[in-house]
Amino acid sequence: MNLDFSRGTLEVPRGLLRHTLYLEALTHHLAADWLTYRHQRWPASLNPHLLVSQKSVVDPDHPAVSISLLRRAVPRGLTLEGLRRDRIFNEASESAAPLKLMRLFGLTEKTALHYVTTAHPERTAKLPR
Repeated sequence: MNLDFSRGTLEVPRGLLRHTLYLEALTHHLAADWLTYRHQRWPASLNPHLLVSQKSVVDPDHPAVSISLLRRAVPRGLTLEGLRRDRIFNEASESAAPLKLMRLFGLTEKTALHYVTTAHPERTAKLPR
């Protein structure tokens, strides 16, 4: 992952391709706060990853934080995917802007429209087929 604060973007590798996510103000602020905390806590760390564990922060060759580590950090009864879906739905409820969802979460047009339609059923016109 490559976090670029000046552009407000996060590049995420997806196989051989790279996907650019645009950070909204809250995520941009939280990422900056996290990196400040991380630098204060582990000033000598050379680990290039945004998220680190107690082990990976001291060894730049150690793998990035794993999905299994993140799953253990999530409260019982919740899932990472469920949290992501809830966050997308919340954003769709607030903005009703499919393009914004596509940029923030890397969604396809179809998926973004699905979230907006689900969040705002009253705005969806029933067209004859």
